[in-house]
Amino acid sequence: MVNYRYLGNSGLKITELTYGNWLTHASQVANEQAAACVKAALDVGITSFDTADVYANTAAETVLGDILRGERRESLEIFTKVYWPTGPGGANDEGLSRKHIMESINGSLKRLQTDYVDLYQAHRFDHETPLEETMQAFADVVRQGKAHYIGVSEWSADQIRRGAALAKDLGFQLISSQPQYSMLWRVIEDEVVPASEESGLSQIVWSPVAQGVLTGKYKPGAPLPEGSRATDEKGGANMIKRFLNDDVLERVQRLQPIAEELDLTMAQLAVAWVLQNQNVAAAIIGASRPEQVYENAKASGVVISADVMAKIDDALGNAVERDAAKTVETNPTGRIHSNA
Repeated sequence: MVNYRYLGNSGLKITELTYGNWLTHASQVANEQAAACVKAALDVGITSFDTADVYANTAAETVLGDILRGERRESLEIFTKVYWPTGPGGANDEGLSRKHIMESINGSLKRLQTDYVDLYQAHRFDHETPLEETMQAFADVVRQGKAHYIGVSEWSADQIRRGAALAKDLGFQLISSQPQYSMLWRVIEDEVVPASEESGLSQIVWSPVAQGVLTGKYKPGAPLPEGSRATDEKGGANMIKRFLNDDVLERVQRLQPIAEELDLTMAQLAVAWVLQNQNVAAAIIGASRPEQVYENAKASGVVISADVMAKIDDALGNAVERDAAKTVETNPTGRIHSNA
């Protein structure tokens, strides 16, 4: 069964493998298959579920809410997010203004069929809304009982420190950061992780298998596998392309004997690797088939020795992205529809 870890400097325990439905529910995966994947997650002891209002323009929340209906609510940890455009894309249909946060939490609760979410996350930093306004709105969401805890996603170290300080002044705390993190994408290590440790946050990381590259299925010099993330023009192909060069793919193939040495698949090795970071509370796993959930669950509890961690570093070499500035570079500097 999947292990639990505390989330940030709080008493909340979440499963170190968290089921996420970005790019799957109400998009790539039929509802019946989505339900089978969620059932598999529950079967292996996963009780933490991550979604966002923007996924499939709110439909992913609806699908997850329908699937979890009937489960004991107190036994689940449900996370969602706010920031990106939803609905018809009007002037106030995005961002972290008080108006958008208050309207979005109500919409998310209705779609998820719950009175509260355990974790409500700022999906990105809003440069066009005063941070004081955003934090006050989150404080009110907590006081109204609509969210137990507040987190952020893809915020820089400075943004985390500023947000955490304001939250403390307002009588609540930020407890989590949700960044991209994998063997190949380590941009949080030098700045975001230290800032999070100082401020009482831990990481819930997304894409621990680097959009599938760390499974080893993409071979150097070979055609892209049919039906893979790399051929998905709905968004997957754009996300994965940074890793699809022969040097990276050749180095990833060097991980195969290391995984075999630990009796793990390459995907299990990749998920287990992010969990070795003590500031990581959970790795988000997605699935289009129940078998993927059962396989990924075997990464929970795996301990990788320092010697093997060094072997992984040697195998990947300069294919690893470590530039802390990438956190800011990959984030929006303004709202998409701010002039709508």
